[in-house]
Amino acid sequence: MRLNENTVLEGQQVVLVPYRVEHVAVYHAWMQDPEIRELTASEPLTLEEEYAMQEEWRNDETKCTFIVMDKTGEPGALVPVGDVNVFTEFHDAGEAEIDVMIAVPSSRRKGLASEAVRLMMHYAHRHLKVTRFIAKIKSRNVPSQNLFTRIGFRVTEPVNCFDEVTFAFDTV
Repeated sequence: MRLNENTVLEGQQVVLVPYRVEHVAVYHAWMQDPEIRELTASEPLTLEEEYAMQEEWRNDETKCTFIVMDKTGEPGALVPVGDVNVFTEFHDAGEAEIDVMIAVPSSRRKGLASEAVRLMMHYAHRHLKVTRFIAKIKSRNVPSQNLFTRIGFRVTEPVNCFDEVTFAFDTV
C-alpha cells in the first residue's frame, strides 16, 4: 500500500516500518520455516517470487504491511523480527482482517506482537477508517489466540472448515 510507504510507527518496544525491498531477504528466510508457513497459511515462495510479492503488495491498496522492528536490544539497534498486516479486500466497508507474525523465536512472548497490533489498529482506524478488525487464527495457535483475546478481540466463529478461529474487535 502506497499510503504507508513513508510511514514509521513507534512504540515503546517496536518500530513499524513499511515492507521494502531491503526486507525481502530476511522475510524470505523467515518463511522457510514450515511451522511459520503453516501458522500463517502461507505457501513457499522462491526469493524471486518474494521480491515480486513485495512489489505487488506495495502497489495493492487493499494490503497494508509493516515490518516489526524490535528496539529492546542494544541501544539504537532495530532488528526485524516479524510483520503486521491489515487486509481490506473481501471485507465490508470499515472492516479489515489483521494479522501479526513474530518470526524470530527469541523475540516472542515479550509483548512485541501486542504492541505491533495495537499500533497497526490505531493506524488503520485513523488512516483507513477501519472500525471492525477480524483475526483468523489457526486452532492450534493458542498463543496467538490468547494475544488477540488480551487485546480485546472476541470469538465470533469457532473452528471452521479451514481449522481457524475467527475473532473480531469493534472500535465503536
